[in-house]
Amino acid sequence: MKEAAQELPARIADVDALEELMSRPSPELARSLAQAPGDILILGVGGKMGPTLARMAKRADPARRVIGVARFSEPGLRERLQASGVECIAADLQSREALAQLPDAPNIVFMAGRKFGSTGSEWLTWAMNAHVPALVAERFARSRIVAFSTACVYPFVPTAGEGAPESTPPTAPSGEYANSCVARERLFEHFSHLHGTPGRLLRLSYAIDMRYGVLHDVAQKVLRRSPIELGMGHANVIWQGEANDWALRTLAHCTVPTSALNLSGPKISIRELALAFSERLGVRPVFTGHEAESAWLVDCAEAFRLFGKPKVTLDRMIDWTADWVQRGGASLGKPTHYEARDGKY
Repeated sequence: MKEAAQELPARIADVDALEELMSRPSPELARSLAQAPGDILILGVGGKMGPTLARMAKRADPARRVIGVARFSEPGLRERLQASGVECIAADLQSREALAQLPDAPNIVFMAGRKFGSTGSEWLTWAMNAHVPALVAERFARSRIVAFSTACVYPFVPTAGEGAPESTPPTAPSGEYANSCVARERLFEHFSHLHGTPGRLLRLSYAIDMRYGVLHDVAQKVLRRSPIELGMGHANVIWQGEANDWALRTLAHCTVPTSALNLSGPKISIRELALAFSERLGVRPVFTGHEAESAWLVDCAEAFRLFGKPKVTLDRMIDWTADWVQRGGASLGKPTHYEARDGKY
């Protein structure tokens, strides 16, 4: 039974309230999931988005079996998910034997991947971002597979435009990480063509969590009077709860062969974002560099057609983030490195 829609809060009190909000399903989600019946198996549930996405799936359809798979290296995560009704299986996704032992499920959400720490251990990044998708695509050839990807597969595009549409060829501009993500997509495409596996490749751009993300990074820099690099002067962002919701709703919009779907919100200016935080925090931002005429930007018109425009506006996210950092709210301590133009993470 779907949950009643609730109004968005004026502020987010603490981590518990944040987790609840990011896992709150929309009324539309229950209707979409009805078109994708059966168990949902979430591979890589232990990442930044996985836990709230898994809880959202369970809240949207409590009678449905939702299974999260990860190594569960974070203390207490497995127990918290299980308390929410999410079944948990510890497994190494690089192991064919471990994958073979996982239960069959008609719905797969693939969230595994590696970005930070890629420089210096590129071999592991390629294994996680290319080899593992091939193993998963073989193992779950008869399932729907919604796989998270990234806007980094695109070349830089002019900031004056709307961003790269899905028809833009995925030719990453630089860096082992971005190119390994192109490989991830190509391998899912290959096995989708080979086996007729329905799917989608979600080219996500910057989901916003109070503890992490572009808004968190910029707000912290404003508050600490740290220089804000403007070279990568624009980005797309979306509230993480909305990204979770749209990702799960995509199970009802899979294609054969699998196809890309840009997943984010409207384009934002890093300079204007810093100035907005300056007004709320009472601290003058420190800028360095100048905006380049190109950036990693995506045109999300197709996602908007499927799901509507984002309900959580940029202004609301700025208000929430300013309040959160000003109060010393929790941080994951993991900068996004949104300003990087060389593809090195």
